[in-house]
Amino acid sequence: MNTIQLEIVTPTYVLDEGQVSYVRCPGIDGSFGVMANHIDGIIALGVGEIKVKKDGKEKYLSTSGGYAEIMENRLEVLVESVEESSEIDTERAEMSIQRAEKRKKESNVEYDETRLGASLARALNRLQVSKR
Repeated sequence: MNTIQLEIVTPTYVLDEGQVSYVRCPGIDGSFGVMANHIDGIIALGVGEIKVKKDGKEKYLSTSGGYAEIMENRLEVLVESVEESSEIDTERAEMSIQRAEKRKKESNVEYDETRLGASLARALNRLQVSKR
């Protein structure tokens, strides 16, 4: 068996990708790939792109971070949000980038730098993945 079962879970729905040949995820320490017979483990995910290879076709998804659990030829990705590249609203992503940059420049408004950085990273990632 050269495939692994992939399921992506968010707080609002489950995306069952079925049997896939390869998945690349954005780990907090760098990207990692998962194929059939991968060793079991739990890995923290950062903001980034998930690449899924199934039946010779590649699919790209944007995620905001979470966890990946690998167990017995099964990969369960638990994330706050996920969007397929073809479904990303690029106009909304660009507006989010502009809003975050504007807030960062405004000296009279106190925003949490970490929160602004995370918001900007998510928006930039969505925009980048939308171009796939």
